[in-house]
Amino acid sequence: MNIEEKILLYAVRTKKDPEAYGKLYDLYIDRVYRFVLFKISHKEQAEDLTSEIFLKAWRYLIRPDEKSVKHFRGFIYQITRNTIIDWYRERAKKQEFSLDSVAEAPARHGSPEQIADMFDANLTLELLKKLKQEYQEVIFLKYVEGFSTADIARIVGKKPTAVRVTLHRAIKKLKSLTP
Repeated sequence: MNIEEKILLYAVRTKKDPEAYGKLYDLYIDRVYRFVLFKISHKEQAEDLTSEIFLKAWRYLIRPDEKSVKHFRGFIYQITRNTIIDWYRERAKKQEFSLDSVAEAPARHGSPEQIADMFDANLTLELLKKLKQEYQEVIFLKYVEGFSTADIARIVGKKPTAVRVTLHRAIKKLKSLTP
């Protein structure tokens, strides 16, 4: 976490500064939304959950009895992860299945190189979705979001060595699925 983020986080925690939180929001909104969309594959629902995540983070940070949050990045991803888990639990309770929950394939327009890149990205995404949830998560956090092993460990609640092993197994499994 850079010094600007530390200052913003301090301003939110001590002064309940909405402008400082707005800046943190701007820094992380795209990353959090991308992670949520990756996990649930439904655009409107991902937007709603992303809003809910940032609202939960704000409410937690301004509580007088809140525990100290030292790393906003890990904190927001932990809330994101827990919110997604809650969403899946609620969905399982309701057992709602609709055609809207099926992700639409993106339109394929552009140069042959762009189409090839889109195909590779879609193939990779499909292969990732064949992995178990734990593997998907560590690969996404490491290679899409660029988290360190220690950061991933804090987010998923494991030791760094366990994350390294999980990451190794996830990559090995992904390679075995590659055509």
